[in-house]
Amino acid sequence: MRVVETNSPEETWDLAADLAKTIEAGTVMALHGDLGAGKTCFIQGFAAALGITDPITSPTYTLIGEYEGRLPLHHIDLYRLAGPEEALGLGLEEYFDVNGITAIEWAERADGLLPPDMLHIEIKADENTGTRTFRIFKENKA
Repeated sequence: MRVVETNSPEETWDLAADLAKTIEAGTVMALHGDLGAGKTCFIQGFAAALGITDPITSPTYTLIGEYEGRLPLHHIDLYRLAGPEEALGLGLEEYFDVNGITAIEWAERADGLLPPDMLHIEIKADENTGTRTFRIFKENKA
């Protein structure tokens, strides 16, 4: 497990860029954290490091954003879903692409439908200091 603190959006982007340098195609990232914790900010930095120039915004209303860079990036936001039952019809498994990266915000809302060897990124924000604490780990539930 890797634990890193960031103190600004720029530091969060730098952390994401470092991860993007080492991540392998086919990786599914599950991002966890409260509203405003920095999940989308992290994905923006990750996308920039992949050479994606399109603006990355939270796809809360479209659910899925697809971007082309050094590796394809599938950005999925499940915030609006109540649980796995609602996620069933999305065809999520189509995005677990061996040629790209899938980043899922609010991944817990599709529990049981996601690959067992995801890379988890837990983000806790301290609103008083602006510090974000990132816990990055892989948990194989297979």
